[in-house]
Amino acid sequence: MFASQTSSFQDSIDVDDKDDFDGEDIASYGQKTQLNCYYAIYLYEGTSLTLIDSSLPTEAEPELRTYICRRLSKGALLGGMGNIATVELSLPEQAVGCYCCLLEQPTSPEQPDADGNGHVICFLGGSEKGLNLYRLELDKYVQGLQSTLQSFELQNLEKDLRPYLSRWYEESVMHVYRVVQLVQNNISFLLHAALSHNHVEVTNADERTKADISRFIKAASLQGLSQQDTTSASLCKAMSEDAHSHLTLDCSATPPTLANTVSNRFCDDWSRAFLNAAERANPFLLRQILENFKLKAIQDMNCLKRFVRQAEMSHYALFRCCQFLQGCGNGDVLLQNAMAEHSDMPEACRIITVLEEFLGEHS
Repeated sequence: MFASQTSSFQDSIDVDDKDDFDGEDIASYGQKTQLNCYYAIYLYEGTSLTLIDSSLPTEAEPELRTYICRRLSKGALLGGMGNIATVELSLPEQAVGCYCCLLEQPTSPEQPDADGNGHVICFLGGSEKGLNLYRLELDKYVQGLQSTLQSFELQNLEKDLRPYLSRWYEESVMHVYRVVQLVQNNISFLLHAALSHNHVEVTNADERTKADISRFIKAASLQGLSQQDTTSASLCKAMSEDAHSHLTLDCSATPPTLANTVSNRFCDDWSRAFLNAAERANPFLLRQILENFKLKAIQDMNCLKRFVRQAEMSHYALFRCCQFLQGCGNGDVLLQNAMAEHSDMPEACRIITVLEEFLGEHS
């Protein structure tokens, strides 16, 4: 049983097509803060595209514009929804991942023909597979341009628009890497807090650090992914009411000091995978590991739920459930979630209580 658990963990942390991500490594984070990444923004009117600004080499920008025109003619760019693909341009990398999003101009009675007009924003860098891991962050970052573009004037290009577009990679992709670099070996406590729906309080930190940690916790949690979202909601409420369970990070020193720390073997094992990936300074590999971490937690949760149902009719299934909880290293989190989900099922609650007592005796 324990040998199979170890093998299962190793299978979970192995990233498919790892070479794809290794090719995007940053050689030295201290000397180079990001990959070669680019942006372009166009005014879209009717069927024409007009370049507003771009960081692409002169010969590559017309190639990108031709590509976007083809996508628009096929209706492949929907308003407000990013589209990610691989494009081949006259760049040192030749083929790069390209995120494109059409921000449509709001229509009004005074401008009834404005429907379909707007701006096309493109971010280029890394690979298609890598950018897909950060699709939600990129969508949100582009939406942050909406108000700026509605009242945009060319004289504000240098002051407002260009700095914002230039930071897309730092703000939308690098936050997972920054958090792992910040907390180092303490990353297991953040992972456990995310799975347990514990509140994380950050003190003496700048706004970007607070936002980074908040986004990391949200990305590592199972909210919105589990079969019973009400379970997550009830756990979050219960944990928020218990201030003693809050994990706190005091960023007045480097590395930060943490209080009310809780972890388990599952999170400790995964923390090593995060630290190894952080040494490569590769945010795409880190995000893939984060997704694999959540997937393994969900698989183990579903496995526990199946064992609990079987244990209602079989003592042997109860024994197998105890073995599973010992082997997975995440028993405290799984039982906490299972108890919340089965709160209205007395027989299941009785079994979970027995399992909690067993786990406490053998911890």
